Amino acid sequence: MIRYAFPMIDAAGLRVMKAIADEGSFTSAANALGFTQPAISQMVRRLEQRTGTVLVERYGRQVRLTEAGQVLARHAVGVLAALDAAEEEITAIAGLRAGRVRLQAFPSSSATLVPRTLAILKARHPDITVTFTEAEPPESLAALRGGDCDVAVAFAYEGAELGELEEDLSLLVTRRLMDDEVRLVVPGTHPHARDDAATLSDFAGEEWIAGCPRCRGHLLSLADTAGFRPNVAFETEDYVAQLGLVTAGLGVALVPDLILNAAKHDDVATLPLAPASRRQILAVTTPDLQRVPAVAAALDALCEAAGSDPTVSPAQLAGAKA
Repeated sequence: MIRYAFPMIDAAGLRVMKAIADEGSFTSAANALGFTQPAISQMVRRLEQRTGTVLVERYGRQVRLTEAGQVLARHAVGVLAALDAAEEEITAIAGLRAGRVRLQAFPSSSATLVPRTLAILKARHPDITVTFTEAEPPESLAALRGGDCDVAVAFAYEGAELGELEEDLSLLVTRRLMDDEVRLVVPGTHPHARDDAATLSDFAGEEWIAGCPRCRGHLLSLADTAGFRPNVAFETEDYVAQLGLVTAGLGVALVPDLILNAAKHDDVATLPLAPASRRQILAVTTPDLQRVPAVAAALDALCEAAGSDPTVSPAQLAGAKA
């Protein structure tokens, strides 16, 4: 197989061959393309050298294409049309008149941060297509590394688990969106329901409701620091279900503000922890993807949604600055 150090046929050469076929002379082709006649002649000679055959037959001031030249001119129509279409699509993407963003986010952000972000994007860039799927940080980060998503919304608790997540984020780009405080949720009739803050050691004898594996690990870590091992009676990654179990008096749970700001919990009491516990909410992408206009717009929308008033609806937020 012959390997060329440079392309045998390029787009410029194809444009010249098509112009010659359409115009019938070097001079007319030069005028049509905005070149000089010598430049057209030089481009034809270079193309003939690369292809190893005669492409144009000259007679007087007129020229006509050889069989090989006619082949190039014929194929030029489709090739140049495809290139023009590609340029139009790239221009649309670069100008945010088109584009795609594949977003993955952990479930407890689905009721709050994600809808607000999507509302902002829809209001400002209606031609961007956004797809969204739920995934916990290990799965979403793996999808990002594997090319199956463009932005992952992840979280990391303070302490050792943050270090584990940082290791996962090697070679990736993160934006810190917000700090999400974690609170203790107890039944409204609980003896400590009216306390100003919760000291975990006071709840050592309670039955506990745990969430996702990362959240369960956070609970075990806090309890270990407080000097006890929690009796985990129920496990569910559905925070609405957790609040339902607490409401029914079946246990206590650690729930982040991101959920408490969205879910109704009239029959439970929420207590800040002493000392306080928080998790970082992060937007994660790759160095190359962050330069894609649609992805950059999604990251900006996430940052704005994370910093907005949680009592304002997504529609109000999008309309306020559209």
